Amino acid sequence: MCRHLAWLGEPVSVASLVLDPPSGLMVQSYAPRRQKHGLMNADGWGVGFFDGADARRWRSASPLWGDASFASVAPALRSTCVVAAVRSASVGMPIEPSASAPFSDGTWLLSHNGLVDRAVLPAARHAESTNDSALLAALIFDRGLDALGDTIAAVAADDPNARLNILAGNGSRLLATTWGDTLSVLRRHDGVVVASEPYDDDPAWDEVPDRHLVEVVDDRVHLTPLKGS
Repeated sequence: MCRHLAWLGEPVSVASLVLDPPSGLMVQSYAPRRQKHGLMNADGWGVGFFDGADARRWRSASPLWGDASFASVAPALRSTCVVAAVRSASVGMPIEPSASAPFSDGTWLLSHNGLVDRAVLPAARHAESTNDSALLAALIFDRGLDALGDTIAAVAADDPNARLNILAGNGSRLLATTWGDTLSVLRRHDGVVVASEPYDDDPAWDEVPDRHLVEVVDDRVHLTPLKGS
């Protein structure tokens, strides 16, 4: 399991999304408020953002709270699109930087919050790691993000116990799914936040129903029920 967050809007600092909020990803790494599975997210973290058309990433296998270098640089990193995550590794999965989200195909940044049986996922030579999330990301990239809803429904049909919350951004668009865990949306005056759980107590946060696809373009948020829901 993990906690993840994405931003689409005006340029903001990575620190303002990840480190500064009272219940941001930094706090969620050791004290998440709505996490259903696991108590901490200390098995790595990753932040991805777009620098023009280029996707940049900073990933680690260490707990987010222990990285002073990231804390010193994050206020200077600004972007219109950010995808970030803190990780709680499933039993038997590797703990290494390449196993931490966000994963990327060079165009999209993608995070998986959940669990899936690797036996139902096809082998992928270009998967970044051998953990379930990396294999699932490779499958999603292979089939294309426009088919995200169909891909998630198909994987869920093969593994009924799977939890498949996906969060992805490409610089001008965010896509997310809810399948077995929480997701919330905050519409701000300068953009939209999509996150596993609210990073503060603003009443403007809206919870996304389970088994839905979320699409954010500009300041528009559209929800669609997923097949099999």
